[in-house]
Amino acid sequence: MIETPRLILRPWRETDKPAFHDIINTPAMMAHFGGVAPRATIDALIDMMIEAERRDDCSMWAVDWRDTGELVGICGVRVQRSYEELPVYGELEIGWRIAEAYWGQGIAREAAEGSLAWAWDNTIASRVAAWTSAANRRSWGLMERLGMVRAPELDFHHPKFAADDPDGAMIVYTIARPV
Repeated sequence: MIETPRLILRPWRETDKPAFHDIINTPAMMAHFGGVAPRATIDALIDMMIEAERRDDCSMWAVDWRDTGELVGICGVRVQRSYEELPVYGELEIGWRIAEAYWGQGIAREAAEGSLAWAWDNTIASRVAAWTSAANRRSWGLMERLGMVRAPELDFHHPKFAADDPDGAMIVYTIARPV
């Protein structure tokens, strides 16, 4: 578990699925992820994170508001194990999705900083990578605020998107382990 001044990042529970679906599966939240998805797709994302935690001892964890325990999103690090053909395969990936009600409050940054600190303390990774659609300015803007640097040699087109879908054009940022 990771604690920050306002947040707790923790492993997922099966009981998180309904709340996560409600906060994550909105048109604004899913704008760069192919649009609103069936409940089973959102549930499968949590199942994948539970499995990642079991296998790798890390995941993109549930993010709770510290004072109330309310689920406000997802953030953390995981070993990228999908799509062996991608240049980011095997990278330690950081990612986040914070509920719309919390946008603009620094929650994603606080959760991401806690996740990066955890990564440096608990893994041997020499760097952490993140990627997003080039159109997702909010996400890559946070990557830059975290000190991440564009790594265009790692850019790729996400296989879940049609070749002509601009949301599939992923730009990649990395941050090196502090010395």
